[in-house]
Amino acid sequence: MQKSLFVAGLDFGITNTELQELFAQHGTVKTAKVVTDKYSGQSKGFGFVDMENVNDAQACIKALNATSYKNRTLVVKEKEDKPKTSSGFGGGNSQRRSW
Repeated sequence: MQKSLFVAGLDFGITNTELQELFAQHGTVKTAKVVTDKYSGQSKGFGFVDMENVNDAQACIKALNATSYKNRTLVVKEKEDKPKTSSGFGGGNSQRRSW
C-alpha cells in the first residue's frame, strides 16, 4: 500500500527529480513533488513524496529525518490526512462569529 511522506527543510533550489533521487536511495518512489509558489515558481522549502509501500516510507524516515542535505536539516514524516468536511468550506469549523 502506497504511503505519503511530508518533507520539510528542503533547499529552495531543489527540483522534483532531485527530491525523487534522494528518496529513491532508500525505497521505491511513486511520485515526488516540491511545493512551489504559484507566482514566482520558487520552492517553498517543503514537498511530498509518495513511496511504494509502508516499509519503504519507514526506511526513508529512518534514513533521512533530521539529516543535513544542502546545509538544511530535513524533516521527514508521514503525511497526515486531513478530515474531509461535508460543506467543503470553513474546514469543518461550525462556530459562528458574532460581529
